[in-house]
Amino acid sequence: MKETQSPWLYLFNRGEEYQAYRRFGAHEIAPGRWQILVWAPHAQAVAVVGDFSQWEAVPLKAIAATGCWQGDFAATAGQLYKLQITTPTGAVVEKIDPFAFAFEPKPGTAAKLWDLPQHDWQDAPWQAQMQAEPVYSRPLNIYELHLGSFKRNPDGSYLSYRQMIPQILPYVKQMGYTHIELMPLMEHLLDASWGYQLMGYFAATSRFGPPEDFLAFVDAAHRLGLGVIMDWVPGHFIRNTDTLAQFDGTATFEYQDPHRADNVRWGTWNFDLGKTQVQSFLISSAMYWLDYCHLDGLRVDAVSNMLYMDYDAGKENDRNQDGGRDNLEGLAFLKKLNTAVFAAHPEALMIAEESSAYPQVSAPIDTGGLGFNYKWNMGWMNDTLKYFAMDPYARREHLDLLTFSWVYMYDEQFILPFSHDEVVHGKKSLMHKMTGDRYNQFANLRVMFVWLMTHPGKKLLFMGGEWGQFLEWRDYTQLEWVDLEDPMNAGMQTFTRTLNKLYAKTPSLWTQDHDPAGMQVTLGSGPEQLSYIRWGQAEADCTIVVLNLMPLEVQHFRVPVPAAGVYTIVLNTESQHFGGTWRRLQRTLKTTGVPAAGQPDSVEVVLPAMGALLIEPKLRR
Repeated sequence: MKETQSPWLYLFNRGEEYQAYRRFGAHEIAPGRWQILVWAPHAQAVAVVGDFSQWEAVPLKAIAATGCWQGDFAATAGQLYKLQITTPTGAVVEKIDPFAFAFEPKPGTAAKLWDLPQHDWQDAPWQAQMQAEPVYSRPLNIYELHLGSFKRNPDGSYLSYRQMIPQILPYVKQMGYTHIELMPLMEHLLDASWGYQLMGYFAATSRFGPPEDFLAFVDAAHRLGLGVIMDWVPGHFIRNTDTLAQFDGTATFEYQDPHRADNVRWGTWNFDLGKTQVQSFLISSAMYWLDYCHLDGLRVDAVSNMLYMDYDAGKENDRNQDGGRDNLEGLAFLKKLNTAVFAAHPEALMIAEESSAYPQVSAPIDTGGLGFNYKWNMGWMNDTLKYFAMDPYARREHLDLLTFSWVYMYDEQFILPFSHDEVVHGKKSLMHKMTGDRYNQFANLRVMFVWLMTHPGKKLLFMGGEWGQFLEWRDYTQLEWVDLEDPMNAGMQTFTRTLNKLYAKTPSLWTQDHDPAGMQVTLGSGPEQLSYIRWGQAEADCTIVVLNLMPLEVQHFRVPVPAAGVYTIVLNTESQHFGGTWRRLQRTLKTTGVPAAGQPDSVEVVLPAMGALLIEPKLRR
């Protein structure tokens, strides 16, 4: 890099360079010739070492008043390299390149000389569609994936990115999902961390193949009509001494104060989010995945850890300079991140995994919000799972676990998540959480999924939940696909696919997710049944939802409806087709002329035991 290119460094040091990956790290500047740029502001010296030099040091030159070092050398793409840094104390340590695009397979930590991965993108129609359609008023039904354990080869080895294209993407599409959400694919060492303790902020993990193959995976998803979101972890990084920790011999990426740097909860180091160079580094990482790799969005992990001074264990009394709990640097960083992302990608999904009641997480920055466009609704998730785990006769005093969400469901733009975190570490799988014998567990699961798909908010389900896998998720082996030989599991999978496709083609279930006009409760004061109407934007566009939360069939159940006419039952969770017991189904309903629950008319149905019905107007009188 030449001195005449210093504007890049000026912006980087100001925290305003959002494509730093284009200049930092190693890039091939001519055939067989590579150039490298490194930020190590307190180093006495920096060199690059690798198999291209028999691991002998090739010194880099300091760029005055920038904290950066540069140099070039002869090498071949794919060769391994590390940085050799002489710290302020004179110690010589080897470190990764923070901007590397590829790494050697674990347990090694050397980067590979790999320039920006190349791909001939064929997803222009998808990109145009996403830019043309407002994100809030379209269906969003996310399938959360851990690529290392969805399926594996017969010998237990990982599928490659290329193998995943035919083995994962068509299945997700056929199941009726709109997007996949990938647990972090940035390079990480420990499989059991699931990618949340990472080191390579610009490198798709080598576990599944080279970076170009990951781009092919994204492109294939888009051409199939699937969006791709990835979990992204800007709050903290792994402790390993040859990665980012004490990078130049001082606290470079982490806080200088060891107490603030130490993330006790996850055994990692917290990024110093107030440091301008760290802001450039992290926002450039976000831009790399969104811009260069064509991802449709990022689910930002552990936002609460960046919002509060006292979030972590042992920090209960930590306060900011004003005496408050807020992490002022974290708040400013998140606003800066979202401002930068939406300036470049207004159609992007920026999703906060935030577990507290911090206000306006998904509100615009100019109105006092953090600027995300979605937030996970962890309260809804916890209350729902607690309710459905109860014996039905114990639920009578606890309907508020479901209805309490109605109090705050428009406070944020929510995604309703049944994520991987709820099916590990002894929490049991979704199906195993359900109460009763095996038949009733599936009946409860079907009703809970109707609650998910008809409650205001977008949707997320972790893999395996769609067919009621009994075992908890295990990251070290593939899902229990053998389950589908059981008619109950196969029926559950059919039910989920049917419900997903019904959701996608029913505007009343998603066009007004974030508008109070989108839902009207018609019957919810009793402890055993719920009835509500989801409204679309078009006149008379509605779906009536009825949930029976008890294992007792109800004859002549009166369902309030908004107008006289003929109605159709479009879904009955107790259909034999789904694993239920009903062979003959009610289809067409005529209004009775009897008002009910504030509605001008009603229909009578047989309400299945521990079942749910979805009803739509067929025609009007």
